[in-house]
Amino acid sequence: MDQGDPNRQARAEAHQEQIQRERAELEYLCADCGAKNHILPRQPIKCMECGHRIMYKKRTKKSECFCLREGG
Repeated sequence: MDQGDPNRQARAEAHQEQIQRERAELEYLCADCGAKNHILPRQPIKCMECGHRIMYKKRTKKSECFCLREGG
C-alpha cells in the first residue's frame, strides 16, 4: 500500500476534471463586437459583451497536410 501523500488521489481526480473542462470549453468570436467568448457545451450561444447571437468558432492552430497524387 502506498504510504505517500493521502490527498494524491483527490488531487489527481481534480486535475483530470479540470483538463476535461478545458477541452470542452470552446472559444468563439462575436460577429458584432469581435469579443472573445468561452462557451461550454449546452450553454446558450450569446456574446457576453454585447448580447449578439451570431458567433464565429475560432480556427484551430493545428495544421493539416493533404497529399495529392497525379495520374489515373
